[in-house]
Amino acid sequence: MASRRQVLGAASSLASAFALNSMWAGRANAGSQNQTGTPLADGPPEVIFYNGRFTTLDRANPEAGAVAVKAGKFVAVGSDREVLRLAGSNTRLVDLKKKGVLPGLYDNHTHVVRGGLNYNMELRWDGVRSLADAMEMLRRQVANTPAPQWVRVVGGFTEHQFIEKRLPTIEEINAVAPDTPVFLLHLYDRALLNAAALRVVGYTRDTPDPEGGQIIRDSNGNPTGLLLAKPNATILYSTLAKGPKLPFDYQLNSTRHFMRELNRLGVTGVIDAGGGYQNYPDDYAVIQKLADDNQLTVRLAYNLFTQKPKHEKEDFLNWTSSVKYKQGDDYFRHNGAGEMLVFSAADFEDFRVERPDMPPEMEGELEEVVRVLVQNKWPWRLHATYDETISRALDVFEKVHRDTPLTGINWFFDHAETISDKSIDRIAALGGGIAVQHRMAYQGEYFVERYGAKAAQATPPVKRILQKGVKTSAGTDATRVASYNPWISLSWMTTGKTVGGMPLYPHENLLDRETALRMWTENVAWFSNDEGKRGRIQVGQFADLMVPSQDYFTVADEEISFLTSDLTVVGGRVVYGAGDFAKLDENAPPPAMPDWSPTRLFGGYAAWGDPEGAGRNSLDYKRFAAACGCASACGLHGHSHANAWASSVPASDQKSFFGALGCSCWAV
Repeated sequence: MASRRQVLGAASSLASAFALNSMWAGRANAGSQNQTGTPLADGPPEVIFYNGRFTTLDRANPEAGAVAVKAGKFVAVGSDREVLRLAGSNTRLVDLKKKGVLPGLYDNHTHVVRGGLNYNMELRWDGVRSLADAMEMLRRQVANTPAPQWVRVVGGFTEHQFIEKRLPTIEEINAVAPDTPVFLLHLYDRALLNAAALRVVGYTRDTPDPEGGQIIRDSNGNPTGLLLAKPNATILYSTLAKGPKLPFDYQLNSTRHFMRELNRLGVTGVIDAGGGYQNYPDDYAVIQKLADDNQLTVRLAYNLFTQKPKHEKEDFLNWTSSVKYKQGDDYFRHNGAGEMLVFSAADFEDFRVERPDMPPEMEGELEEVVRVLVQNKWPWRLHATYDETISRALDVFEKVHRDTPLTGINWFFDHAETISDKSIDRIAALGGGIAVQHRMAYQGEYFVERYGAKAAQATPPVKRILQKGVKTSAGTDATRVASYNPWISLSWMTTGKTVGGMPLYPHENLLDRETALRMWTENVAWFSNDEGKRGRIQVGQFADLMVPSQDYFTVADEEISFLTSDLTVVGGRVVYGAGDFAKLDENAPPPAMPDWSPTRLFGGYAAWGDPEGAGRNSLDYKRFAAACGCASACGLHGHSHANAWASSVPASDQKSFFGALGCSCWAV
């Protein structure tokens, strides 16, 4: 029996043919009307996207064949026949060729401002499936990088994504880069520096370990090149900050290329969570310039992140008196405070070390800042990994609420991997929210190693949060602690697996694909106070949409993380096009600057810019599965050996498993 989607698709095709045959007559006879037949008050639409299979996420009108756009918003959503009748003589018509269409993706927590300033300087290992390929990328980039520049691999990957299941050694890095400084950041737990980088940053046997960090030394006390967060990542931040910076014009170009990379993945909006060494307003000048020049291709709402330990209240007193909440426009505007409100409340998420206890002064310092924010009606977000931190912060929020109600302020916690039911209920009572990110897709193996598989089964408990009615949405926390790729998040929420293939969550804790998509679209709107304005393909909302490279709802589970966008539209404007839609793409930025930029060689995620070289084993699921390096596939798991090794059955034990079920993953 044909599925509902197939029946609707066939009907849409017939309607498209009829509509195209009668379109000119419709223009002459019907005037400018929407799908209900009422005239459009301000004339014909500027553009119509038709012959598509729209998943609108509008429960009253869940599927459509066409949309009309005017002044950056949807003005009609309906069948091809209904919408095409609205076209005027100057309306642009875009044939979607029966492809699936989704609302544009909206990242609830990322660091685009900081990431954009540096994107063109960074060699991205995000999505690269083999350490051998990653090291070949490093070798080529070293050869292309002039002195005194560094080669930087700044997060967005984990050793578990590699077939080899390990990081490079410092000796291996030194071998490919004897003279060029190399800085390699792995999540927020460690950095690897080659000998040239150690010389440049000046770390010697006399350099003391900073508070919360460790410089690993050899038997003679000399730094080896390994820096560890214990668990404070400041040592990693501060070392990276010693590297050269791009001039302003290059930062403009770099930010455009980063936004372009997000558009390539279907991202149309982000909430920027600030970041260490990201100063306001100086480091926001690039984004402001792009906004002024109408060159933003990603909508960006930004939160302000304090930069001064023990002086946080001063920062927020200054900002609340000089920055009006929501100042800006629909492309670039202020969104409140955080994710760092006070440094004493920052519980860094390094699961390779013990959970940090927050100092006793946390509550007092946090209360001072929160009272400033509440008095000024500023929403806030607070980084919190562990329930112990969340519970203490809630004590503060409840105390402030008793004096000055938090009603109407969209405040929320970020991350919340180990949040308890009790804390979820307390958040609900105060009208707050929880923004989750896919950090466990990158750190799940470390969490399981320290706390056990059972403890990891709801980290964070997304489904339970939704069931309790608390506002929640999804994002990435890119670009350092995780990748900016939204499809990793959607895969993680629906399959429960890490990027290394380890299953974390039982079936009852997984989300269905529609719910996961809502986490990346309509649910995010509350977190930027944009409810009713974005997140659905619906009349009156922002005309942001994307066409995935394959049907998100029918593609195999293991292929979700390999999806990209064939067409991305922001405010009705095509900001990215590929394949059938490449000719529509009029938004490509100039070549990446400087000319030695890794972006020129490798593009971005999974080295897409070098598909027959560095990206050959990473861009296509089937090729990746065949590239595991073993002589033959397992009879049960194919080449997905990592999934078998991480499962509850003894796939690594020949006597217990081989023969009984025919698995040979133990032999790989």
